[in-house]
Amino acid sequence: MQTSSVQLNDLDTAPVGRIFLRYLIPSMIGMLLMAVNIVADGTMVGNRLGAAALAGVGIAAPVYSIFVAVSLWIGIGAATKYSAAMGAKELMEGRRIFSHALVSIILITIIIGVIAYSARTPLAYLLGANAETLPFVSDYLYVILIFGVILTVENMLSIFIRNDGGPTLAMSALIATSVLNIVLNYLFLFVYDFGVQGAAFATILASALGILIMSLHFFKKTNNLKWRRFTFDRRLFAAIVLIGFPCFLSEVGISVFTISHNIAFERTAGTDGVAAFAILNYVHNVLLMLFLGLGSAVQPLISYYRGAKNNKRIRKTMQLAMGTALGLGIAALLAGQFAAGTLVSLFGDFSPAVRSLAVSGIHLFFLAYLFTGMNFVMMTYYQSTGNVRMATWITASREILIMLLFLAILPPLLGVTGIWLAIPASEFVVFLGVWLVQRKAASPVTT
Repeated sequence: MQTSSVQLNDLDTAPVGRIFLRYLIPSMIGMLLMAVNIVADGTMVGNRLGAAALAGVGIAAPVYSIFVAVSLWIGIGAATKYSAAMGAKELMEGRRIFSHALVSIILITIIIGVIAYSARTPLAYLLGANAETLPFVSDYLYVILIFGVILTVENMLSIFIRNDGGPTLAMSALIATSVLNIVLNYLFLFVYDFGVQGAAFATILASALGILIMSLHFFKKTNNLKWRRFTFDRRLFAAIVLIGFPCFLSEVGISVFTISHNIAFERTAGTDGVAAFAILNYVHNVLLMLFLGLGSAVQPLISYYRGAKNNKRIRKTMQLAMGTALGLGIAALLAGQFAAGTLVSLFGDFSPAVRSLAVSGIHLFFLAYLFTGMNFVMMTYYQSTGNVRMATWITASREILIMLLFLAILPPLLGVTGIWLAIPASEFVVFLGVWLVQRKAASPVTT
């Protein structure tokens, strides 16, 4: 196989702590700004259009999550192989992986969009819409399904650019995307009165700007992401799909989480319950973005060091990542306990019933963040080192299987409180399981 003397910046020689911060800070800032985007969307929709519109956008959110899931599935799967190839100094193989991933993500997104668009009204009801929220759900889906390919290409390019030594440019693109999205949301909702479709168009146009900014990477002398003629490789595609599957499952898990909780609250507390959950879900997505930023910093490093067979650097990186995850989790828990009312007020002036449900929900739900970050870091570690089975178990358990089990058991016993506690309980159980596995097997995390 053709090799190259290429070195991805100074990953082989610089202190691990310095490298970790160089990747962590841009990733966290970029994801924090995306989180601000999420809050801005919810704040503007809730204040301008009311609780039903906010609930409608929340119900449609899983479709957006599916597009993100596909981009992570292909993007992380391919980027993991790309960084391993670069760590092994196999430059041409890395370029082949990038080209294959780009074509794959475009084709897959278009196919999904066409199929879902043709059945968007039944899809809206399947997601949990009712007569009050259906118009808002339909308007949002109309835009997202037509232009979803822009979202997936932007996300995939961001992943690859970080893996090609460009975390600062990826952060800059996210900053510009966030600022434009906020500006366009204000214009489309408050000035031009475009409604929910305006909020969706703001997201699409901002993502298009992100693609333009990230394209600057391809003009850099240090760029290794060059196009190679595309020829479908079944084995490569299968490897990408296998490695990236836990990330896809993670985003699917977010959709399962959203749909199942929307249905549970609709049955238990009606539209007020769905609106309260929509508020919580916006805040939850903010914190998930921070943990995703941590994972985005860890993945290129672990993948590269694995390709370079440098276990010492893997061990040090994981120690830093786990400490950071725990610190973020404690900070999030404290914020939820002491600032729940303020967080709810950001999204509008709601009825006492909605406000009470949302505040109590934040108090209970935020217990999960003590474990969420560490679970996510461990999933990223297993995925980046080729243990896809363990990564898949973590993801499927915490966001689908165990979560649904608790969602079936706790509400009949505790009512609405049981719905809020389903995720904290599942995160704790998964964390305990991972800890037991780590005790039994020597790994870079514990040795």
